[in-house]
Amino acid sequence: MQAESMWKTSTGRGVTVAVVDTGVDPSNPDLQGRIVQGEDLASDEAGDETIDRNGHGTGMAGLIAGTGAYGGGQGSFGLAPGTKIMPIRLPDVTKSANKWESEAKFEDSVATAIRYAADHGARVVNISQGVAGEPGDFSKITKAVDFALKKGVLIFAGTGNDGDKGNSLSFPAATPGVVGVGAIGKDLRRAAWSTHGAQVDMSAPGEDMLHACGGKTGLCKTDGTSDATAIASASAALIWSKHPAWTNNQVLRVMLNTIGAPTDGEKRNDSIGYGIVRPRIALTSPGDPGPAGKYPLPDYPVTASKSPSTKPSKGAQAPGDSSSAAPAAASKGDDSNTPLWIGIGVGALVVAGAASAVAITRSRRRVAAAQASPPPYPPAQPPFQGQPYGAAQFTNPQPYAPPSGDNQRNPNQGR
Repeated sequence: MQAESMWKTSTGRGVTVAVVDTGVDPSNPDLQGRIVQGEDLASDEAGDETIDRNGHGTGMAGLIAGTGAYGGGQGSFGLAPGTKIMPIRLPDVTKSANKWESEAKFEDSVATAIRYAADHGARVVNISQGVAGEPGDFSKITKAVDFALKKGVLIFAGTGNDGDKGNSLSFPAATPGVVGVGAIGKDLRRAAWSTHGAQVDMSAPGEDMLHACGGKTGLCKTDGTSDATAIASASAALIWSKHPAWTNNQVLRVMLNTIGAPTDGEKRNDSIGYGIVRPRIALTSPGDPGPAGKYPLPDYPVTASKSPSTKPSKGAQAPGDSSSAAPAAASKGDDSNTPLWIGIGVGALVVAGAASAVAITRSRRRVAAAQASPPPYPPAQPPFQGQPYGAAQFTNPQPYAPPSGDNQRNPNQGR
């Protein structure tokens, strides 16, 4: 997928993406000039939303809007480098006294963040965070999502990283009206650790993702549905930038209509949802965006038309085996079913097909350093199950299995 060609059509300019996370560092060279006023909801911590407690929020912002400015142009590009980032810092709920306090604090802060973003000009809200729960939990978040959708906002959230362990239902990804995003590996199938189930609406690349961060190289590599969510959010920003008059419903509908669908005969399955995002196709061949006022996913009845949906609901049963979750093969010479592989690094994007990858780089040495370098901070260890936060994890390539030791992916990060 030709990223540089795609940027001739849209860079995301004119669109603001709220990054609801651990804060975003505006001094990062790849993000300078991209950050707008945000909000700090971590009142018990020093600083404000421009202080990132562990680098996770800055990394997600880099995947969305990195400009490649680090080292005089040797930096990391995001998928939508023309977008603006609105940082909204959530509190560190791992310091809560117990599970119930943690969940209440998470619910309050995420609901407040969504409302703030909707009231202050964000068109897309990226939530690469989450907590396990059950349907009916987190009513404040449900009401905030309803508020934001009615104000014309799109919300994307990661489904979680414990698909090979507990495979818990994560919120806000499972909240009606939120687009739940899973992660695929380089073979275009669900990454084994990507949480799967009825909450998955779509998928995006989430393995070996290179992006702006702190440290000596300014380049870090991570895995997770956090990263996939950032790619989905950036894809929406690209589409909205080209079609600023479209509603949130129309942007999402075009994303779904141009998606790389499952090959198991279902319109949707529990591994990759409706399929893998394809921003280039959405930009070049968007088709009819459809009705402005009808939300295209069937799990949100408040704005849905009374006419029956042709798509299964989030509760519909579909094959969840990742072996049937790759998109259909593209015809020869056509990359229409090949998603953009964002190992976004070193002044250019890394673009991969189903069986091979081509890295367009200006400094292979920095990529190698990023792959070999240890995490710039230790992983957080939640004191009890169900806490949504931990440090972003920086790993060496290890397809479809959690890395061992200190670099183990926190299953609660990036939901």
